[in-house]
Amino acid sequence: MNSTLIAAIIGIAAFWIILYALFGRREEKEEGLTVDLFIAMWRTKRLLGFIDSLAQKSKRFWKVYADVGIVLGFAGMAYVFYALLRTAMRTIQTGGEQSGVQLVIPGVTIPLWYGLIALAVVMVVHELSHGIVARAENLPLKSVGLVLLAVIPGAFVEPDEEELERAPLRSRLRVYGAGSLANIVTAFIALLIINFAITPVLQPAGILVSGVLEDGPAFGVLQEGDIIIAMDGHQIKDMEEFINFMNTTKPGQVVTLTVLRNGEELNLQLKLGAHPENPEKGYIGIYPAQHVVSKIGYENIVLPLFFTFYWIYVLNIGIGLMNLFPLVPLDGGRMLDDVVKAYLPENVAKPVRYFTIGVGLFLLALNLWPALANLVG
Repeated sequence: MNSTLIAAIIGIAAFWIILYALFGRREEKEEGLTVDLFIAMWRTKRLLGFIDSLAQKSKRFWKVYADVGIVLGFAGMAYVFYALLRTAMRTIQTGGEQSGVQLVIPGVTIPLWYGLIALAVVMVVHELSHGIVARAENLPLKSVGLVLLAVIPGAFVEPDEEELERAPLRSRLRVYGAGSLANIVTAFIALLIINFAITPVLQPAGILVSGVLEDGPAFGVLQEGDIIIAMDGHQIKDMEEFINFMNTTKPGQVVTLTVLRNGEELNLQLKLGAHPENPEKGYIGIYPAQHVVSKIGYENIVLPLFFTFYWIYVLNIGIGLMNLFPLVPLDGGRMLDDVVKAYLPENVAKPVRYFTIGVGLFLLALNLWPALANLVG
């Protein structure tokens, strides 16, 4: 465990000790700040009027919108279940060496501000959609607020759970499915902005080294943040040119890399290794990513906008779909649970619910195990 991680853990622990000492209370408040062990919740009723006004302006639209959310909810539920089942089978077949779910994309990190902005968008549209649809169904809301779970921020709309439980099945399904629908719609809008407003003013300008494998040939030669602009004198602008060049190489071949490092152009010699999946092919041992520049200048504006909308797209798709996984307390789990209880007798519904929970936890464990093992190792 490195010193940076230790310092971060100490800092987080100190923050929570101070926060709990100042504001720690066991009882929940209808409004204001409530702090418990590694959980802080701030509630307010001030935004309820705004949510209600949005819902009342076009109830028919929100009901149709929410019906689309029900269809998307069950379709997404099936897709996520299938995807996790497929990657779990791959994990079993490879003896736990491969997983489709990773805690961190190898060699790729989310810059702090881009990630925080994208996460805030995910939470706001998700919870706002829940709240608007609940009010369109005439279900009362108790409060809205923000939550901090250890280091993970969140937002919530708090419905009256008793009223929600008494509501018709369709109303409940509308409320549950509305959150992920908002995330998918937001992701689609972000993708449109990227493709039609931002990408046209960008152009490829080399391969970014977003990570270097410690046991790879490039370790000690290349550094994270280097930009490869040429290989053996051949200009490399995009990922296709990089892949095509690497496909012509052999293990043991010495390649001259022209890289930009902190604005300085360097020529570096690198002896290639053997590719893990094809021993006859050259291997460089990096995590490559496309480096882009702006055609119109203003890169300090254009590029942050690109990465912000990119992560808004990625996180809304990922979190929106995973929230539909049929596991309580996720929205997908609540949807499936309510349908099972509504259409099956209790002596059948109860085993089905337990079976779903068991299978869901098993699939998640299989998908996360290799990533967790790598993190610990």
